[in-house]
Amino acid sequence: MATLPGHLTPEAWLAQIFSSAEARRGGVVKRQVRDVERLVGRAMFLNEINRLGYQAVENGRHFVIFCNSQPVRRLR
Repeated sequence: MATLPGHLTPEAWLAQIFSSAEARRGGVVKRQVRDVERLVGRAMFLNEINRLGYQAVENGRHFVIFCNSQPVRRLR
């Protein structure tokens, strides 16, 4: 994992994502896979998504996180 600035721990980075206005509204947030893996690691990221009851998909170089428990239906 990369070195984070002293004030930003992996836990704080995750908290920033999931306390964003969009996440609090139950919306969708997107992060680059390389950033997640570099800053917090895939396992910690997925554990937090699971703990919050959210869902995520990986497409290309991005994770798309659905910050709610509604069903995700692939249209095509």
